Amino acid sequence: MLSRRSLILGGAALLGSSALASACGSERGGSAPSLNGLTLVQRFPQVLVTGAVRMPVSLATVDGLVSEGAPAELVARLVESESGAIAVDRLVARRHGDGLAAPYWPFRAVIDSPGTYVLQVEGQEDGAGVQVAAAGSVAVPGAGDPMPPFDTPTTADSRGVDPICTRAPEPCPLHDVTLTEALALGRPVAFLVGTPAFCSTGTCAPALEGLLAVRERVGGAVTFVHADVYTDRTASTVAPAVQALGMTFEPALFLVGADGTVAERLDAVFDETEIDERLAALGLVS
Repeated sequence: MLSRRSLILGGAALLGSSALASACGSERGGSAPSLNGLTLVQRFPQVLVTGAVRMPVSLATVDGLVSEGAPAELVARLVESESGAIAVDRLVARRHGDGLAAPYWPFRAVIDSPGTYVLQVEGQEDGAGVQVAAAGSVAVPGAGDPMPPFDTPTTADSRGVDPICTRAPEPCPLHDVTLTEALALGRPVAFLVGTPAFCSTGTCAPALEGLLAVRERVGGAVTFVHADVYTDRTASTVAPAVQALGMTFEPALFLVGADGTVAERLDAVFDETEIDERLAALGLVS
C-alpha cells in the first residue's frame, strides 16, 4: 500500500546537501542574481527515462521554499557522474509558479543513455544527482508510450471512489467521461492524476485550478479528465486509476495526442503557464 507521504514528491527531497554558493548566470548575460545560502530542491520523480526529460527544481532556505525575490532564470549543465563528461552544456530554466506558494524552474534536456548524471546549477560545485533508466523500464507511461485506457470515475459511475473529486468547495467538472471514452474521441487529452484535498506539497490543488483555467481557453480542442488519488476521504486506500498506471507519485498531467500516444508528462509541479506552453509546443492546440 502506498502511503500519502510516499506518493507525494513535491517539496521534501533535497538535491544535494550544500548551499548554492555563488550566482547563476542569465541567458542574456550581465550580472547574475545572488543565491547565497539557498539549496536546490528536487521537484521531479527519483527515476527518469531516456529521451526528453523534465527536471523542475525549487530553491529553499533552512526555513522552507523560497517564495519571494527568486531569480527569473537559472542556468545549469548536465554531466555524467562517473566520467565527469558534459552531457548537456547549457540548460536555461525560466521561473514558473502561477498560483503556487513557491516558484520552480523546469530544466529540460534530451538524454540518450541510461545512467546517473549530475545537474549542476551554474556556480554550484556539488550539483544534484539525476538517475535515468532505459525507456520502457518504468511502469508509468511517458512520452512516446501509448496511453492505456482506463474507466476512471465519473459523475454517472463513481466505480467505488467517493468522492470522485476532492476539490473544494465543489468537485471539478472533469468527470463527465472516462479516460477510455476520452481517448476514443480522436482528439488530444489532458489527463490529471492528483488529489487536491490531500496533496501535502500544495501543488495538486493549484495544478487542477490551472488546468481548469486552460480548459476555459482551449475549449473542445482538448478533452480534459481528472482522477483523484484515493478511494475515500480517509486517504488510506489508493484509487484504481493510480494502481493501473503504476504511479508512486502525484500529481501528474499526461498530455496525450489524438493518436493516443503520450506527448509529454508533467510531474510533481506545474502551473497554468507551463500547461499552456506545452500544449502549444507539442502541437496539441493551435
